[in-house]
Amino acid sequence: MANTETALKEALAAIEGATGVALVDYTSGMALGTLGGSKSFDLNVAAAGNTDVVRSKLRTMEHLGLKGQIEDILITLSDQYHLIRLISGRGGNGLFLYLVLDAKRANLAMARHQLRKIEEELEV
Repeated sequence: MANTETALKEALAAIEGATGVALVDYTSGMALGTLGGSKSFDLNVAAAGNTDVVRSKLRTMEHLGLKGQIEDILITLSDQYHLIRLISGRGGNGLFLYLVLDAKRANLAMARHQLRKIEEELEV
C-alpha cells in the first residue's frame, strides 16, 4: 500500500508525459497533495476547478438514474490530457486523482492503466 506522497511521486515518474498530479477531495475542493505543475499551471486551482466537473457528472448521473460508477473522466485539450480518476474503496470516497499529461508525449491508454494501478495501491 502506498501513501499519498509515494503515489503522487510514482504517477509523475512512471507515467510517460505526466506533468502534474494531485489527490483531491471533491467535497471540499481541496488538494490533499500535489506534485508537478508549473508557474503557468497551478495544480491547486486546477484541482479545485475539477471538483466542479466531478460534482456535475455525479449530479447528472443521479438525475438520469444511472447506476454505474465513474472510473475516469477525460478532458482533452489541443496539447494536454486531463485525467480524473475517482478513488474507490479503502476510505477513498470523495477523493480523486487528477493527472495532467503532455499530449505529445503521453500514451493515454497506458496512462489510464498505470493510474488505475496507482489508485488500487493508494492507502488514504
